[in-house]
Amino acid sequence: MKPSSSSGFYVSRAVVALLAGLEAALLLTLAVLAALYGHCARVPPSELSGRGIPSATLFPPGPQEQTPPTPQLGPAGQPAVAATPGNLRPPGPWDQLRLPPWLVPLHYELELWPRLRPNELSAPSLRFTGRVTITMRCAVATTRLLLHSLFLDCERAEMRGPLSPGTGKATESRVPVDDMWFALDTQYMVLELGEALQPGGRYELQLSFSGPVYQDNREGLFLNTYTDQGERRALLASQMEPTFARNVFPCFDEPALKATFNITIIHHPSYVALSNMPRLSQSEKEDANGSKWTVTSFYTTPQMPTYLTAFALCDYGYVNRTERGKEIRIWARKDAIANGSADFALNITGPMFSFLEDLFNISYPLPKTDIIALPNFDNRAMENWGLLMFDESALLLQPDDQLTGRKSVISYVISHEIGHQWFGNLVTMNWWNNVWLNEGFASYFEFGVVNYFNPKLPRNEVFFSNILQYILREDHALVSRAVSMKVKNFTETSKINELFDLYTYHKGASIARMLSSFLNESLFVSALKSYLETFSYSNAEQDDLWRHFQMAVDDQSKIILPATVKSIMDSWTYQSGFPVITLNVSTGIMKQEPFYLGKVQNQTLLTHNTWIVPILWIKNGTTQPLVWLDKRNKVFPEMQVSDSDHDWVILNLNMTGYYRVNYDKLGWKKLNQQLEKYPKAIPVIHRLQLIDDAFSLSKNNYIEIETALDLTKYLAKEDEIIVWHTVLVNLVTRDLFSDVNKYDIYPLLKKYLLKKLNLIWNTYSTIIRENVAALQDDYFALISLGKLFETACWLGLEDCLQLSRELFRKWANQPENEIPYPIKNVILCYGIALGSDKEWDFLLNIYTKQTNEEERIQLIHAMSCSKDPWILNRYMEYAITTSTFNFNETNVIEFVADSEVGRYIAKDFLVNNWQAVSDRYGTQSLVTLMYIIGRTISTDLQVIEAEPSGPDLSEIPWTRVRREHPEHAGQKLQESRLNLCSFLLSASIPCCFSRTQ
Repeated sequence: MKPSSSSGFYVSRAVVALLAGLEAALLLTLAVLAALYGHCARVPPSELSGRGIPSATLFPPGPQEQTPPTPQLGPAGQPAVAATPGNLRPPGPWDQLRLPPWLVPLHYELELWPRLRPNELSAPSLRFTGRVTITMRCAVATTRLLLHSLFLDCERAEMRGPLSPGTGKATESRVPVDDMWFALDTQYMVLELGEALQPGGRYELQLSFSGPVYQDNREGLFLNTYTDQGERRALLASQMEPTFARNVFPCFDEPALKATFNITIIHHPSYVALSNMPRLSQSEKEDANGSKWTVTSFYTTPQMPTYLTAFALCDYGYVNRTERGKEIRIWARKDAIANGSADFALNITGPMFSFLEDLFNISYPLPKTDIIALPNFDNRAMENWGLLMFDESALLLQPDDQLTGRKSVISYVISHEIGHQWFGNLVTMNWWNNVWLNEGFASYFEFGVVNYFNPKLPRNEVFFSNILQYILREDHALVSRAVSMKVKNFTETSKINELFDLYTYHKGASIARMLSSFLNESLFVSALKSYLETFSYSNAEQDDLWRHFQMAVDDQSKIILPATVKSIMDSWTYQSGFPVITLNVSTGIMKQEPFYLGKVQNQTLLTHNTWIVPILWIKNGTTQPLVWLDKRNKVFPEMQVSDSDHDWVILNLNMTGYYRVNYDKLGWKKLNQQLEKYPKAIPVIHRLQLIDDAFSLSKNNYIEIETALDLTKYLAKEDEIIVWHTVLVNLVTRDLFSDVNKYDIYPLLKKYLLKKLNLIWNTYSTIIRENVAALQDDYFALISLGKLFETACWLGLEDCLQLSRELFRKWANQPENEIPYPIKNVILCYGIALGSDKEWDFLLNIYTKQTNEEERIQLIHAMSCSKDPWILNRYMEYAITTSTFNFNETNVIEFVADSEVGRYIAKDFLVNNWQAVSDRYGTQSLVTLMYIIGRTISTDLQVIEAEPSGPDLSEIPWTRVRREHPEHAGQKLQESRLNLCSFLLSASIPCCFSRTQ
């Protein structure tokens, strides 16, 4: 799932009053709903028939029947809760996020009947009905039964048992269900029973229910509509992770409560039904109106949690192959299958399965794998056992995708989801607080798998560019969260959804990679084999994983650790942030401290424990033995350097450690000298590291900016585009693009960088002109060229501007002359910036004929690059008035405001058309626009000129932007100017203002 993000914004008093009123109305509505919806009518038990548990399955029973801990009991051994339900319920287990450990589900007989018909695609209230029989074992005597259910209408409930030992069949005895009610806030269905369930006994709960099929979100059962073979069609799919199975059927919706499933789907005959397992049987039934429906049943699943259950109804085609006797099918729109878009995914999926089977010596346990490409799947991909679901963009490779980098994206996403078949599906974390055991290891192994099949890809540089650089920019000691959380920190279900973020995926993968690096890959994999074998079809905690690593370490003598694996790794998983490791190469003293954003000298920081840090390092290009920093300060005499020009040290070999590295002035000086003399003596991954660490440390006040800028002096010799990309991302920031043009720094920076750019520019501009197809195998070029071209054209490099004109005109004259995808945004933008209304009108015409949303947004952005005020003003007029140009994909005014010339035009346009812009894009867009345009406002006169009029708009004044975000009023710009000027002075480029200005 996508990591979450957050942002703040200003809300006016009028809006606050409105929200307060809405909140009161909502609370009243919830109270009424709790009273009316919370009670569910019961139907006589004779109307509900269960199918029973099949006597034979495809899988042996797993280690499922472990007795949970005993809860606190009240009188007569019953749970200490009151029996009165309702919206004013007394305190009880229904107030807790975790289910009470009274009952253990063993098996589900689940039948779902979505009423999806091909000729009713736009039905506004599509629903499904269902029946479920849950076989469970009682662990603690109880007269209450809690399970999860959300937004389901329950029509009947019946409890039978205890089941006869050995036969699995219910006795004639029924357990009375006296009442049923719902705790909406904790998403529980509560059954009040007429008699107690007995410990050790097995029971059957039979429920009949109905619920909605969602069309606006991807939770539970949801609908996708799409076009295929010239017709509008629909499909139905499911997303259960993390807590959406309860939206589809009443269940024990926690990852540790694994069970087997027999699934049946009733569907329209024109659809194919898919689920986790292969089809067992198919029959026909008629509804009350005489319409015929198909009944598809599937084989029994292995032990698995509810979040892995999966369903799909589609009118799709597929391609298939067999891998080690097991069928793999890729399902997609019939058009996509016909043009070969699924072939790449099909060809790599089987070998990836085989690689991981061999690596762990554990076979993939299911008899088949279906992978389905959904037209719109917000979560990108989901690893459901036997039925993996992907967004089309992450699975299908179009014929013209060779230069988009999509092939790599598809490879990594498929590899990640296949990794989950072992990490998550076979062995599942005990609860969501340790979801990083699923996502972190799947993220780590996705790179190992892809690298195995693409050995030319430099593994360390790829991991840095995809994972490490992003998480190191976000993670820090004060605000970020730890990878592993204490269960007590979770008070509501929404907190679970928030766990699917960069810390779980990226930091989890980085910590796993660090563990592998200080153990070695062989020992790392050996420990994981033991862990996976032990907990197959079961659940594990973080400590279980550490125990198996400790066992592997204890069984050999080569790797000696300074502490237990648990002590080392807990210091990384239970603490937020990461350390900065500082080495004084004169004394050999090394220290660690937490990394803070915007460190202030001598400030009192929060108490923070130390990390147990593995230090892999190189000296003068030679790898040195591993050492450990297990306290705040430690002396390493072997890390001292001499006065020799050839003596230098780099910590964090291959950037496998999850930390940044700082040096004293001599240490940085030695590295800078080596870069200027012979940069290739320092490996590419460490040139990336030096640049990224130095700029981050300078930005956050650990070192002077001049130290970081000194590292760029050698760049005229740098021919690795990924290194250039890292330099430009750190040096030519969005703030510089936005604010520096009108100041004297721009020509200085231009003069400095253009001298350095010659080598890398000539290399790739030649490829673009003469052999653009060569880029399809250059992974780093595909992800880096856009930034290189954007910077070169922004700096006014004549060859870049000329190439932009050439490529734009060739494409405009003959559309088959496609602009290379990696630089398409830049070429379109400068084609418009360097052109006239003729080019602009041409692009507008292309936009009106384009149906692909991604490309429409690309065109909208390009049209905002014009430097003609009247064109930009007309563009914004088009956007806010009713016309044939809807521009519904995004906010045109924001694009214009963010452009070089457009910010000034947008400011005046917004002042004169405030209400129209608000009506078109909403009041929140006004706040966003003011922050963007605020960069142009630095004087009180400009504030007065820009102040809008209107009774409810004056509460969001420009002065608030200046007061709360002074960087937009020039403070941050001035700091950047002074730092850059200081460096440019040291580079012997005259500067026109002094450092004291």
